[in-house]
Amino acid sequence: MDKELLLNMFYAAPELWYLIAGIVVFLICSLFLLFFFFLKLKQKNYFLRRDRERYAETLYASHDGYFAFIYPDEKVNDPRKYITERCSRRLAVILGLEKGVKSDFNEVLKSFYKDDAKKILKYVGLLKEEGVAFEDYFLLKSSNKYIRLEGNRINGADGNIYCDMIWFRDVSFATNRIKTLEKELSDTEKKHLLQQDILDNLPFAVWLRDENLDISYCNKKFVEFIPDKNRNNIIEEHLEITGTSGESVSRNLAAGVHKSKRGSKTKVGVVIKGSRVAMEAYETPFYPEQNLEKTYSAGCLININELDELKRNLKQHQEAQLEILQALGTAFAVFNQDMSLQFNNQAFTTLWKLDSAWLNAPQTYLSFLDYIRENRMLPEVPDYKAYKKDEQKKFLQIIEPVSDLMHLPNGKTFRRMQAPYPMGGVVFAFEDITDRIATTSAYNALMSVQNEILTGIFDGVLIFGANSRLSFYNDAYIKMWDADKVFLAGEPTFEEILDSQQQFFANKDEWEKVKKGISANMLNRTSKTITLKRLDDKKIQVSVKNLSDGALLIVYKSID
Repeated sequence: MDKELLLNMFYAAPELWYLIAGIVVFLICSLFLLFFFFLKLKQKNYFLRRDRERYAETLYASHDGYFAFIYPDEKVNDPRKYITERCSRRLAVILGLEKGVKSDFNEVLKSFYKDDAKKILKYVGLLKEEGVAFEDYFLLKSSNKYIRLEGNRINGADGNIYCDMIWFRDVSFATNRIKTLEKELSDTEKKHLLQQDILDNLPFAVWLRDENLDISYCNKKFVEFIPDKNRNNIIEEHLEITGTSGESVSRNLAAGVHKSKRGSKTKVGVVIKGSRVAMEAYETPFYPEQNLEKTYSAGCLININELDELKRNLKQHQEAQLEILQALGTAFAVFNQDMSLQFNNQAFTTLWKLDSAWLNAPQTYLSFLDYIRENRMLPEVPDYKAYKKDEQKKFLQIIEPVSDLMHLPNGKTFRRMQAPYPMGGVVFAFEDITDRIATTSAYNALMSVQNEILTGIFDGVLIFGANSRLSFYNDAYIKMWDADKVFLAGEPTFEEILDSQQQFFANKDEWEKVKKGISANMLNRTSKTITLKRLDDKKIQVSVKNLSDGALLIVYKSID
């Protein structure tokens, strides 16, 4: 078909050619549109496929495992017959399923105990039949893992059922942690109750103040001081224990303690059942939870009424005691724990020749030693500093009375008694025993001469003390009566002495009669001298004399 023919055909029926050209153009455009929609559909399918894979991977990567019962997309009479099951990789790992993601729900149930498996089946049945969601916790058989099961139905926007999902989460750590925390909480509550019981059973009021000086805690005893109020009322209304003046017993004290950061106490008066009672309020600061930005304080109120009474009685007794010491002739002085002179009587002043100027100034034991040393009334010591140190140590070492002698340079001798003072310190007692020592020395010398005289005479001599026991014998008596020195050294009585002489007078059968006669004659105060005839024909003249000190002197003299 040549070009001319085509033109003729066109001119002969141009409408037909226009129609053909329109149809061709329409077909070409339609092809382009179909190709365009094909590309769009392909792109959409790509993104849908990618999103599905993304969601699937997201589910696989989830911390929770799941088991899904998936319903069919087609409309069927009973969709439950066509349900497919799907086990996630995470669930296979959690339960340790041998078949992995190919495991069915029966394999899943085998991981739990029999009773738990029955319970899970019941939950799943309700979910499938009625869409009832559930949540519960179960323990695996193979390990001590706690698994939380959560069942939910997933519906589409059109109301169709997509699937029933059961989520499995390993909550072992959280469960064990919760159990640990519950046990710690229980133990803490028990300790709290125990501490509460301890504080409530204390015999005195205890409280806690916050940084605003308000009461944030108080014990049962504290509540007793505020009638018709309980613990919550006291804390909420910021109530305080008030003294006799109507002010808080410790709020001002606490304010000073919070500022100084140092504990303190004060004596207060509180009215209890119409009577005034002396008490001491204590406040001690501390930092709550080691927070240095806040200062709390703990306080208590202690009844010191009895202690006050004891102190008053003690002071009265002490004053009475000092009055007695003041009236005694023995020199007394009391130096307290600081070695300061607290008391001395007139005898002490006179004995040590203390002037009024010295007494009127505050004095210590060391200054007292310096004073008597300057006046040549302190015993001579080679090292005075060492002596003072030793004397100073006695204030810490003396726990019971001790005594010693002080030999003064002027020839006098003082007896010093040191004893701990009940209120702290040492009480000293000084006594001039110079004359007593001189008298004792003279007496001892006289007795020594007397003993030498009695020992040297030829007559036998016995002296019985006031206790009726032999206190002296001489060698002449031993020779005269063939006596045993060991026996005589044992301080025998007069009757025992007579028994030792029995061999010189009679046999055993007659001795009691003879001894009675001798004893009666010798101890007869009207007859002072008797004569005894022994079995060896020797005559012994016995003289008996009662001495002024209650002793008995017996002299045995041999006569021809």
